Amino acid sequence: MKSFTIKPNDANQRLDKFLTKSFPNLPKSLMYKYIRTKRIKVNSKRTEISTRLNTGDIVDLYINDEFFEKSETRYDFMSASKKIDIVYEDENIMLLNKSTGLLCHPDDREYNDTLITRIKRYLYEKGEFHPDEENSFTPSLVNRIDRNTSGIVIAAKNAESLRILNQKMKDRELHKYYCLIVHGCPKKKKDILQGYLEKDEAKNIVTVSKKGGENKKEIRTKYEVLETKGNLSLVEVELLTGRTHQIRSHFASIGHPLLGDGKYGTNKLNKEKGYKKQCLCSYKLVFDFQTDGGILNYLDGKSFEIDNIWFRDEFLNGTL
Repeated sequence: MKSFTIKPNDANQRLDKFLTKSFPNLPKSLMYKYIRTKRIKVNSKRTEISTRLNTGDIVDLYINDEFFEKSETRYDFMSASKKIDIVYEDENIMLLNKSTGLLCHPDDREYNDTLITRIKRYLYEKGEFHPDEENSFTPSLVNRIDRNTSGIVIAAKNAESLRILNQKMKDRELHKYYCLIVHGCPKKKKDILQGYLEKDEAKNIVTVSKKGGENKKEIRTKYEVLETKGNLSLVEVELLTGRTHQIRSHFASIGHPLLGDGKYGTNKLNKEKGYKKQCLCSYKLVFDFQTDGGILNYLDGKSFEIDNIWFRDEFLNGTL
């Protein structure tokens, strides 16, 4: 006989659900029989399949040891690639340099190999992620960037860091800077573009207009032209709002689409340069806390930057 005390994570669920999850080797037919014949009890009393468990309840099982044996667990994230580019890591967070073409989260086309599954595999193999333990926190992304955008993505290793960073992101206390190349040269070297963005969920595309309206969200994009060569310009952007495809659609709306952008760009111009990958990288992150950062206060004032940006190097070297 073995006894198990119900902990908060297992409370408020039916007995049969708890048993099925906890003892996968126990056939349901036997489980029902053992409940009926009092070989499975709750708090030393006869119970029912539908009995709802409470924190502190004791489940007694008078069953063979073979049913307690755990099958070897195979986690989906172990199928993810081991390739991971770490910009910074400590006991609370990770900053990752996501490569172009890699999804942040699984979708209906790619499930196993994404940035978050690579992070889970890395931390699991490192001994910092224990998915089989009760109350184990699952590593989570604080922000995400498009599949075809490269650059810094923040991951939280614990619940408190995730809570703090989500709030800091909401309060605009994390400043994200992007490097990009656009066709042509904007009239103003520095400016804040303002507009309204509307997303078509079915087509996964957005449109930008100057006037607001229903289902439209305000967008603000601060930019500075760093250098212009021929009909291309190297630009730095600070996102003042963070909307879907904001940078790509905003610059396309003023006649300066990103080089290599197949969705909002100009294919003719992209083909002339031979670029199929969009030139957009979230290359810099600045922590600028205006309020208490709790366990992450040590990050206040720190800046992290990706030095090697392939398209910027080619642009400055004149090989683009």
